[in-house]
Amino acid sequence: MQKTELEVIIVGAGPAGLTLACELRLAGIRVAVLERRQEATVHSRALTIHGRTLEMLGLRGLDQRFIALGKTLPTGHFAGLDTRLDFSGFDTPHPYTLFLPQSTTERLLEEQLLQDDLAVWRGALVEQTEQDEHGVTVAGTHDGAPFTLRARYLVGADGGRSLVRQQAGIAFEGLAASCSMIMGDVLLKYPPASPMLAMTNTAGSLMMVPLGNGRYRVIVMNAQRPHVAVSEAATLKELSQVSTAIAGHDFGLHDPTWLSRFGDETRLAQRYRQGRLFLVGDAAHIHMPTGGQGMNVGMQDAMNLGWKLGGMIKGQAPDSLLDSYHAERHPVGLALQHNTLAQTALLTRFDARMLALRDTISDMLLEPELNRKMASDLSGFGLRYAAPLAASAPLGNADWTGRRIPDWLLRLHDGTAVGIHELLHAGKWLHLSFDGAPATLPYAFDTSWLTSLQVKQAGPRLAGLKSLLIRPDGYADNAA
Repeated sequence: MQKTELEVIIVGAGPAGLTLACELRLAGIRVAVLERRQEATVHSRALTIHGRTLEMLGLRGLDQRFIALGKTLPTGHFAGLDTRLDFSGFDTPHPYTLFLPQSTTERLLEEQLLQDDLAVWRGALVEQTEQDEHGVTVAGTHDGAPFTLRARYLVGADGGRSLVRQQAGIAFEGLAASCSMIMGDVLLKYPPASPMLAMTNTAGSLMMVPLGNGRYRVIVMNAQRPHVAVSEAATLKELSQVSTAIAGHDFGLHDPTWLSRFGDETRLAQRYRQGRLFLVGDAAHIHMPTGGQGMNVGMQDAMNLGWKLGGMIKGQAPDSLLDSYHAERHPVGLALQHNTLAQTALLTRFDARMLALRDTISDMLLEPELNRKMASDLSGFGLRYAAPLAASAPLGNADWTGRRIPDWLLRLHDGTAVGIHELLHAGKWLHLSFDGAPATLPYAFDTSWLTSLQVKQAGPRLAGLKSLLIRPDGYADNAA
């Protein structure tokens, strides 16, 4: 590997690492992405992109690339309960989940990096990381040849067994695996009538999700063998037998392209930042993949860190901005942990008491207010950050602080009609003035990091505001 002058080294080229690299490249930051795999994986543990992640991609003008290759579904599930979570009422261009293989998500992100003149260093095995007051050093082998790289910052996006996290001595606290499921990507002779099938009874739990071209992902847990070690190989025979025990037949499953077993180990990094080192995605949090949330939260971690790290490196913000990464995202990881533990309990216990509880919660989700609350948590639409990004900032209208801003249409003073999200494509802060007042950032930030616009007409949802300051990730920071 050729030694080069770098500002950030990212270890891991999964969805979180690639999202972070895209955000840093947008800011003009010199990045190296190191990935131990020689080739991009063709298997896809994650299948779901939630609506807020699609909005996040839309903030950079990338969402339609993903939507064009996926399948939309206006509902989601909580623990496979019969009552689905309804996304249709959210104020968003993307009131749905998108079924898209993780391999495709990674490919599209990597293609964006190539457009920005950045290639992933594949076959790069990182063996040693360390930091000092001036920067970080990463050493290992690339295609068998030793390398050493130096940069200002290091980000571990290297999964649940993160070497970056381990060598930094960051605790990874939580629960060991207590059960396991098997998963297979197969063809079905007799596919289910509904787009997504979920069944739970005394024999176990079964979920079927369409992958396209007649292929389905089948996930089962055997109530008779709930504690199988994840190291035991999954087989088509086992998948068929458990499916039959639960549903009465196996839907004619055959021709598997991938069989795997996974557990419910659940852990959260004690710190997301340690000096010049940061953690994103599975390096920061792992859990049972219930509700398809892990990849989405990881990509949103990366967006949150990316614009902050880029602005700080370019001298547009103080180092203290980087502390807000842990402050904002660690609570999200904790909420994810609680959500997935609750779903795991409902999905992995099969006696009469638990089945009665499932029916009770499913009936409760028929109430629109409760359904919306659960849907907002799962989709990410409900996330709200607690405070402005600087304690010295005037609070203004606190009702707006930390709120996600939908893609509302504005009419500017020059007559142009434009959506708010399009105005964030460059990754800058956005100040909207509704009364002609000039815009300033109320922090120690450089004004080159700000787009300021005079708004002529904004619609009733922004009525009464004189100004609105929006962060590069689409959340309101201040309003007056």
